[in-house]
Amino acid sequence: MMQPEERNYAFTQSRELSWLRFNRRVLEEAGDETVPLLERLKFISIFTSNLDEFFMVRVGNLFDLSLVSPEETDNKTGLTPADQLAEIYNVIPGLIEIKSRLYTDVAALLRREGICDLAMEELSPEERRFVTTYYKAKILPVLSPQIVDARHPFPHLANKALYVAGLMRSRKGAASLGFLPVPGGLPPFLSMPGDPGRFIRMETVLLHYAPALFGEYKLESSCVLCVTRNADLNLDAELLEESGEDIRSRMSKLLKKRASQSAVRLELSKKMGGEFMRLLKGRIGLENRQIYVDQAPLDMHYVYDLARALPEGKAASLSFPPYRPRWPADLQKSASMIEQVRQRDRLLFFPFDGVDPFLQLLEEAAARPDVVSIRITIYRLASSSKVAHILCNAAENGKEVTVLMELRARFDEANNISWSRLLEDAGCRVIYGVEEYKCHSKICLITLRKGDKLSYVTQIGTGNYNEHTNEQYTDLSLMTADEAIGLDGAAFFQNMLVGNLEGSYRHLLTAPAGIKPRLLDLISQEIAKGPEGYICIKANAMTEREVIDKLAEASQAGVQVQLILRGICCMRPGVAAQTENIHVTSIVGRFLEHGRIYRFGRGNDTKLYIASADLMTRNLNHRVEIACPVYDPAVKRQLLRILHVQLEDNVKASSLLPDGSYCRKVNTLAPCDSQEVFMAHSLHQAAAPEKPAGLHRLWDGLRGKHK
Repeated sequence: MMQPEERNYAFTQSRELSWLRFNRRVLEEAGDETVPLLERLKFISIFTSNLDEFFMVRVGNLFDLSLVSPEETDNKTGLTPADQLAEIYNVIPGLIEIKSRLYTDVAALLRREGICDLAMEELSPEERRFVTTYYKAKILPVLSPQIVDARHPFPHLANKALYVAGLMRSRKGAASLGFLPVPGGLPPFLSMPGDPGRFIRMETVLLHYAPALFGEYKLESSCVLCVTRNADLNLDAELLEESGEDIRSRMSKLLKKRASQSAVRLELSKKMGGEFMRLLKGRIGLENRQIYVDQAPLDMHYVYDLARALPEGKAASLSFPPYRPRWPADLQKSASMIEQVRQRDRLLFFPFDGVDPFLQLLEEAAARPDVVSIRITIYRLASSSKVAHILCNAAENGKEVTVLMELRARFDEANNISWSRLLEDAGCRVIYGVEEYKCHSKICLITLRKGDKLSYVTQIGTGNYNEHTNEQYTDLSLMTADEAIGLDGAAFFQNMLVGNLEGSYRHLLTAPAGIKPRLLDLISQEIAKGPEGYICIKANAMTEREVIDKLAEASQAGVQVQLILRGICCMRPGVAAQTENIHVTSIVGRFLEHGRIYRFGRGNDTKLYIASADLMTRNLNHRVEIACPVYDPAVKRQLLRILHVQLEDNVKASSLLPDGSYCRKVNTLAPCDSQEVFMAHSLHQAAAPEKPAGLHRLWDGLRGKHK
C-alpha cells in the first residue's frame, strides 16, 4: 500500500469540503428565480437537513477520530482529523450567512403571495385571541420550564430538539439559565383561522409566553437554540459476539444512545449576551467555532406541512408543475409481467417511469403457482411499504420468502426493525447480513419451477425498494430473465446465508470482493487503447483513492473520462499533466440524482453496468454491493441516452474546476435541463443512434421546446 509520504495530492481534495460545496449548490437552488417559491423554501429546508446530518455523522466521526487516532491522515489531503475539522469550521459560517440571506429573501417574496411567517405583534386582535386560547388549552399544560441553579441540574438537551432558552435573574440578582423545551407532540406551527397562509411557528409562540413561566425569576433575554449531537452509531462486532445479543436487540439499544451522544454544534436564533454565553458554554462543552447564529428557523421540517396546509390552488401556483410517473410504453399493463420480462430485459427509470411495473411483477410472483421463492435485499423501505406487504402476502401464500434486511441503514434503523418483525410474523425468513459489512445491494430474485427445471426473473436496481423515494430520486431498475444472471443471484443469496463475501460469480460484480478489482481492470483496458479509450461513470460520489489514481492514470494515457457525480468528488479534474482529460459534471435539480451507471468503451466495444455502489471507499470496501452487466441492446441504448442527455445539461449542471470549486455550465446552445427532457420524452420510445465522441449535441428529436 502507498505510504502517506508517497501519495500525490496534486489532483485530490477533501471529502468534507467537496460535500459542503455540493450542499451549497443545493442552497443555490433557493436563489434561482426560475424555481417556484415554495420549492425554493424546500431547497433551504433540504440544505438544512443535509447539514444536520453532516454534523451528526461526518463531524461526529472526525471528532471521534481526533480523540482515538489524532495523527491519522486522510489519504486525499494528508490532513489529520483536527486539520479537517478546522477546514470545516472555516467554511460553515459563510454557508449559514448565505442561508440566512436567502431565507429572508424567499420569506419576503412569499409574503407578497399571502404566505406569512408571523411574529406575535403582527397578529390581528382576532388572531391573538385564537393563539391565546390555543396556548392556554393545548400548549401550557404540556410545558416543562426548568431553571439551572444550585438546586436544579443542567438538563439533557436532546439532539436536534428546539428549546427556548434565556438568561434568568433571581430576586437577589444571581444569574442562571432557563430552558423551555418545545414539546415534540405539538404542531410545528399554527395556521390562522380562515387564512392558512398566515401562520406562526410554535417556538415563536413560546418565546412570547416564556417570561411568565419561570416563577420568581425574571427573563432578561431569550432565544431559540438547538444542539446537534454525534449520531454515528458503530456496531462493535467483537462486543456483539461477547454479549451474545442478536443484531436487532443491539441496534435497538444503540438507537437509545444516539440522543445522548456528545454535542458537536450549537445553533442560536439570535446573538446572545456574554453572560448567557459564558454560562451556556461552560455547561455544554463547545468551542466558539462550534456555535452558530442562524436567522432562519433552526428546524425547517415544517415547510412540508405548510405546503400541505395551504389551499390547493395557492400551493400549486408556487410549486413545480405536478408530474405523474408514466407507465413504460414498452410494457402492457394487462399482460403477465413475468412473461414480458422473459421476452426481453426491461428497464425502469424512476421517477420518470413509475414503480408500478415492478410492484406488479412482485404481486404476480406472490400469487403465481409456479413461483417457489422470492429473495430480496432491503436497505430502506417506505413507512407504509407496498413491497413489504406483498412479501408478507407471498409468504402467506406458501412461497419461500427470504429477506436480507439491513438494520444499520442510517436513520432508518427503527423503521427497519419494525418491518423485520412484521415480515417474520407473516412467515418470511429474515436474515441480517454479515457483521461489519452493511448490505447495500438492491436485488430481488424470483425463482420459478416447471417440472424439474428452475428458471429465474431477477430485478437489480440502483435505489431502494421505497415507493416514496422512487418518486423523488432518479434511479434505475433492471428486470431480466437472463438465466446466467439468475444463477448468479441464487449463488449470491446462498453466500449471504453463510456470510461468504468471497463468492464467485460469472456475471454479477459484488463488493467488497469483486466490484473494485473489476473497475480497475476495465479502466486498465481503456488505458491500453490510449486516446481511443473512453470512460463515463454516473454515480453519487467518488472518494476511493485507488479508483481516483487509476482514473488519473487513464487521463495521462489520453483516455477521455467523463464523470457525472452529484455530490462528493475527491478528484480535481483538469489539473495539467495529471487529470486534464477528466471532466466532472454535477446535476442538482428537482429530483435527487441517485442512479449509478458504469460505461467503458465506445461503439460495439461498449461495456455497461448498473450498480448499487458509488465510487466510495465505504461502498467498494466495506459494504455488500452489486453491479450488473447490461446485455440487452435496447436497454443499452436507453442507458446511453441517459448519459448523453445528462452530459448535455446546461441548466442544472455544474462543472467541477481544477481548484475544487464549481461553476454553472456555459449555455452556448439551446438550454437543456436533463430532468425536464426525461419528463417530456420516454426512454422507451424508439432509440436514437449513439452520437460521436464530443457529446456536445442532443439528438434533434429531444431538443424540441425545452428551455
